[in-house]
Amino acid sequence: MAQSLDRWPVLVGVGECVQRGKDLSVAKDPVDLMVDAVRAAAADAGWSDVSALDRLDVIQQFSWPVHDAPGEVAKALGAQPTWRRYGPVGGETPVAFIHEAALAIARGDSQVAVVVGGESQYSVNAAQASGVTLPWRQRDDETPLLRGAVYQHEMAKRLGVAIPATIYPLFENAALAALGLTPAQAHAESADLWSRFSQVAAGNPVAWSQQAFSPEEVAEPSLQNRRVAWPYTKRMVANPAVNQAAAVLLTSRQQALAWGVAPERLVYVHTGAAADDPKNVLERDDLAVSHGRDAVLDTMRERIGEVSSLSALELYSCFPVVPKLARRRLGLAAQHPMTVTGGLSFFGAPLNNYMGHAAVAMVRDLRAAAPGAKGLLYGQGGNMTKHHALLLGREPGSVEALHAPVSVQAQADAARAAPPNLNMAHQGVASVETFTVMFARNGELEQGVVVLRNAARERLLARVEADDAHSLSVLMDSTRSPVGHPGRVHTRIDGTPIWQAN
Repeated sequence: MAQSLDRWPVLVGVGECVQRGKDLSVAKDPVDLMVDAVRAAAADAGWSDVSALDRLDVIQQFSWPVHDAPGEVAKALGAQPTWRRYGPVGGETPVAFIHEAALAIARGDSQVAVVVGGESQYSVNAAQASGVTLPWRQRDDETPLLRGAVYQHEMAKRLGVAIPATIYPLFENAALAALGLTPAQAHAESADLWSRFSQVAAGNPVAWSQQAFSPEEVAEPSLQNRRVAWPYTKRMVANPAVNQAAAVLLTSRQQALAWGVAPERLVYVHTGAAADDPKNVLERDDLAVSHGRDAVLDTMRERIGEVSSLSALELYSCFPVVPKLARRRLGLAAQHPMTVTGGLSFFGAPLNNYMGHAAVAMVRDLRAAAPGAKGLLYGQGGNMTKHHALLLGREPGSVEALHAPVSVQAQADAARAAPPNLNMAHQGVASVETFTVMFARNGELEQGVVVLRNAARERLLARVEADDAHSLSVLMDSTRSPVGHPGRVHTRIDGTPIWQAN
């Protein structure tokens, strides 16, 4: 397929903003933050005619949903884009939208495109706590906000393992056992990695937290760093209570040069790949593996060649298990830099738009890098459910790679075995497949939850009572994984399945 260099898609302008102040009288709603970010991206590109925007993708936001968010953003910009889109939910969405906008430019279906997202959750939380009514746009609480919990099994919801903060520990504990690590080794790796992420955030002027933490300060529970769900502490969990927005402006190389943009400021889109895993976590064949992620990263590794030569890398970081497994799949060493932004715990997690900020940071890094430099964005959505990666570079890549198939779903599906049957009514002998232990905000242990397999290899869930010291000691032994440990399930009179370790 021929591709004119003139029509090659480039990221030509980036902008972002943060509003940390506690004064609610000047706090901005997400639409206004997004508009500020778009104007900053336009200024970065030296583009004055914002009204000429023809494609607008707005990342779904949760903190203050409004009716027709793309329409509100366009109206505030004085633009009438023929393409306007909103959502869907997912941390990979900014990467997907940037990729799709780039391909539209390459086809000639768009001349100037913007991808933007923003949240004002910090101000919303503060207003709710103080009883203040925010004088913002009309809130639309009818807007569907389909978080991943809606797809989980009813027993998972009942036992409290239906949200990311309690699901990702299941992946962490399954993966460390599969890798042959002790819980202590895996926790130390997480703490070291998160400490390095915090150092990047400390140097990022738009980061929500600009404090660098030592590995010990990340790993050890304290009054400021409570346990959330074993093995994660608060500093290992994404922080969504932020006011942040980011925008990326794309056009063709020809158009960018016509605006007078210096060639060395252009960042070219090279290639990308995407795949999904089942939305219901219990319908996956192996909780230590993500076939969608593996298919995406394997494909990118094949297209990139030597991954360690990348100038910049952003591996999604809602919880430590994600970048830890992603860097292994890419064949990278543990000390390899894995963020240009600072991570969702420290930079902040404006829910679906963290990767929008990562794209901004990567553009800036690549502009400062040597000719030929490349950077990889890997975004993830849901409960390790949706995956999209995108390769960017200081110079154009190959035509074949730019137009290579985006979906690698067939590859992911081919690697996936049949999921185990679910048997939530099982009683009797069952062994641990994975688990977590949940803690209250005051630090007190609430309960454990175990994913189990019976002798027929059927999968089930059960609770571990807070006063079952023996079972909890088995689960929280830092010297050995409890995966495979046997026990017995019985059902309480209220129908709750209870597991006790042998």
